[in-house]
Amino acid sequence: MRIRAAAPAELPLLQDIERAAGEPFRTLGMAAIADDDPLPLDVLESYRCAGRAWVAVDTADHPVAYLLADTVDGSAHIEQVSVHPDAARRGVGRALIEHLATAAGEQGLAALTLTTFTEVPWNAPYYTRLGFRPLTESDPALTEGLRAISRAEAAHGLSVWPRVCMRREVRNAPEDQGARGAREAR
Repeated sequence: MRIRAAAPAELPLLQDIERAAGEPFRTLGMAAIADDDPLPLDVLESYRCAGRAWVAVDTADHPVAYLLADTVDGSAHIEQVSVHPDAARRGVGRALIEHLATAAGEQGLAALTLTTFTEVPWNAPYYTRLGFRPLTESDPALTEGLRAISRAEAAHGLSVWPRVCMRREVRNAPEDQGARGAREAR
């Protein structure tokens, strides 16, 4: 599985991937999520132009998944990660997240963050397996930026179902690199 920057002509495909990835929510009684419109092309283009939109492609270089990221309070925030159901359960989402973790470490960002549904098997339980931890209201890692994202999602109607902010430390942040360099020098 290869990961690369999204190309302009692929943005409508990202919308198709998001629609397809939303369909399984119907089986959980979350039709509103399945019916939610994907991000508009101009928003996808802004992520692409900023270098914050990546695709996972198959052997024919056709996107099967994508990830969009923002920077929120010193962390790489996963705004959207969608995997086409035909490519699900093959480590594609994990590969995209690891790609972001590497990029975040190179940029000196401390962590990856995201918001997600707590009771959807391919949401919070999946991210927990990838090393993310839920942030409680009293957790100092629950920054004002993450709180603002949660409020905006609630205003969009997502709080009908239980949601959580999650965080995973970035292993290759500059302080980790310095510690590793000191160990290697011994």
